[in-house]
Amino acid sequence: MTTKKLSLLAAATALCLLSTQAAFAQKKYDTGASDTEIKIGNVEAYSGPASAYGIIGKTEEAYFKMINDQGGVNGRKINWISYDDGYSPPKTVEQIRKLIESDEVFLVFNALGTPTQTAVQKYQNAKKVPQLFLATGASKWNDPKEFPWTMGFQPSYRVEARIFGKYILKAKPDAKVAIFYANDDFGKDYLIGLKEVLDKSSAKIVAEESYETTEPSIDSHIVKLKDTGADVFVNISTPKFAAQAIKKIAELGWKPMQVMTDVSLSIGAVMKPAGLEASEGVLSAGYLKDASDPQWKDDAGMKKFMAFADKYMPGANLSDANLVYGYAAAQTMVQVLKQCGDNLTRENVMKQAASLKDFAPDTLIPGIKINTSATDFAPIEQLQMWRFKSGQWERFGDILSAETGG
Repeated sequence: MTTKKLSLLAAATALCLLSTQAAFAQKKYDTGASDTEIKIGNVEAYSGPASAYGIIGKTEEAYFKMINDQGGVNGRKINWISYDDGYSPPKTVEQIRKLIESDEVFLVFNALGTPTQTAVQKYQNAKKVPQLFLATGASKWNDPKEFPWTMGFQPSYRVEARIFGKYILKAKPDAKVAIFYANDDFGKDYLIGLKEVLDKSSAKIVAEESYETTEPSIDSHIVKLKDTGADVFVNISTPKFAAQAIKKIAELGWKPMQVMTDVSLSIGAVMKPAGLEASEGVLSAGYLKDASDPQWKDDAGMKKFMAFADKYMPGANLSDANLVYGYAAAQTMVQVLKQCGDNLTRENVMKQAASLKDFAPDTLIPGIKINTSATDFAPIEQLQMWRFKSGQWERFGDILSAETGG
């Protein structure tokens, strides 16, 4: 054999070896992932005071079953392990430890609750197990520097507050704003978000009034706020107090523009007790389609959701927003796993979760898209304004973004 042929043979052998090494290198696994499956852990309030949210876990289980029936994600089936924590932080700690140390899950996905997930945040970050797409609106989940293994999903309270601030500036550039808020982390998160937008604007915050959840009535606070001459009233309160505030404002004959947190959107728990006439014109915001609203019957994304619900969740209450929420979260989780390819390391999962670009789950309002980056762990930062009119909520206007600059 000539020297030239030997050289070619050696080169071909080296190339073959490199290709083989590359093929092996492409497949990387951490605990809970393999050629055949991906173990996903979850804790949910299937019992206890927040058990109404249990349907989220059931929806996600059904969604992953559909994905498995379709062949899985990159050929791997999702092994879904979900435990009940009863919305009790000590129980959450116990169940999360079980998922990570006994079940050896790859990651924990869409676990519910601010107090419950706060209880395990440091533990999961120390273990470097993704605490991914949490089902809670606290803004603290967007802290990639301090907690690189934790990411929320839905718009945070602070994000919503920024959007309200931007809407106020657009509707009333010289607004005199009175803020009524719960004296807790929930209320303070909103307050921070509003100030991030309004403090350097032509609008003026003329009053900030907080209340305690132990107060039987908040009427005196509303009287005090009316006397400030404010023409915008921001209602950052839970349902009972939101209803009291709307009712009292009507009784006083005060007619400010009212903007209310989506925590208190319930027609049955808030708008009806306050009085439908008193509630007319109240503003809020949202990001999810309503599966029971006929306006979506010809929507392509909603058609996919309805087909899924018919086959995998027959008889489910489609007016429960938790279904479209769980579907959107699960669809986003599958997108991240698809992006991971054969590199199923926990580090790569977080990298891909932080690399979502204009991803639009089927059940999000058109125009609202998921975007994340290494420095921004808040997937949904857009909302559309809602107005209460003739006994129901209606969407209006453009999609608003939470960025303070535009």
